Amino acid sequence: MAVTVDFDAEELWLAEDPANAARPGVLSQARYGAEIAVPQLLDLFERLDVPATFFVCGGDAERYPHAVEAIAGRGHEIGHHGFSHRSPHLMARGEEEDELVRGLDVLRAFTDRVAGYRSPSWDISPHTLDLLVEHGFGHASNMMDAVLPYAHPDHDLVEIPVHWSLDDAPHFWFDATSWDRTIRSSREVAELWGEEASAIRAAGGLITLTVHPQIIGRPGRLRMLETFLTGLRSDDGIWFARCEEIAGAVRAASPAAPAAAAVLS
Repeated sequence: MAVTVDFDAEELWLAEDPANAARPGVLSQARYGAEIAVPQLLDLFERLDVPATFFVCGGDAERYPHAVEAIAGRGHEIGHHGFSHRSPHLMARGEEEDELVRGLDVLRAFTDRVAGYRSPSWDISPHTLDLLVEHGFGHASNMMDAVLPYAHPDHDLVEIPVHWSLDDAPHFWFDATSWDRTIRSSREVAELWGEEASAIRAAGGLITLTVHPQIIGRPGRLRMLETFLTGLRSDDGIWFARCEEIAGAVRAASPAAPAAAAVLS
């Protein structure tokens, strides 16, 4: 299982609407995620002995260096989540590369290895995979075409597949501008996550959970997350690992066998 945290604070709201820079009430949600939720998530993961991968926006790492230092200090993997939270498919190749390099420069101040990349909103461009290889990344986590990790056929990258069903944002993210997003109860989301995780487990696949500090970090949701992870942690047949470890296992699998199946068996 891959427990992944998308640490996007103010950058999320600024990408949604640059005018949010002048809306302290909107941005306070981001501050809650960084200042309150990240420490609580780190404590939760330590209690359960769960390794995690935090995909961090470079701009937010500059705002909250103490939070990123704490993440690295607890032994979790730090991955790239853009410098801003703007989607690569909206950028020309040069701008996308500038964004990638700028984020790398920031994150490398906290760790000597940034091997993974997850784009904002899982949107990539026709250039993204080429750029990741050129800049030394080893794995990416953006695609929804599998439940097993796999090696990209034309790029030296391992994909850690994802899906909206195991993401907190579609279920909990309220949009105060349009009021067209309904906040689900933690009970409903726990049931949905449980169904999906159980089915993936039965199929021998990879359970990739994605959460965001400012979304999952509300008290009732954190309680639900701890209960959900505790249940999975009690299953000795589930391997909890950082994305880089999963990618390494895919690469190490026998060429004669399907790589992902060899990893997860």
